[in-house]
Amino acid sequence: MNLSIFFVLLVLFPLAYGRLIDRRARIIRSKYKRPDKRGNYYYAFETTNRIQVQEAGNPVGVTGEVNYVSPEGRVIELKYTADENGFHPVGKHLPTPPPIPDYILRSLEYIKAHPNSENRGMQMKPKKTRSRKYGRNKKRM
Repeated sequence: MNLSIFFVLLVLFPLAYGRLIDRRARIIRSKYKRPDKRGNYYYAFETTNRIQVQEAGNPVGVTGEVNYVSPEGRVIELKYTADENGFHPVGKHLPTPPPIPDYILRSLEYIKAHPNSENRGMQMKPKKTRSRKYGRNKKRM
């Protein structure tokens, strides 16, 4: 019985200790550059629990980096940009799509090398049709 209590405490202690460490985290390094007349800014900080953040930006876009240790003990490194095209994160921990099959890559290369070769001389023109929407253009009896 005592041995089972010991093992339960052994498992729960690191979880409680991890939360305690996060609550006690302090900033050990901090840099901050206020936005200038053009809106350019910069900030960076580092904490005692190994969180590191830095970001630089302007009204058009932002670049930054975040590093921390996950609850599983894995070092997470995330770099990102954000601009008129959206938010673009990059990191080894992020999911990636499966590779594109070779036959698709070859077909894309073929299409790129032979634009419109299948359609030459066969230009499709839209047919002129009368609208039959909502009873318009119907013959009246």
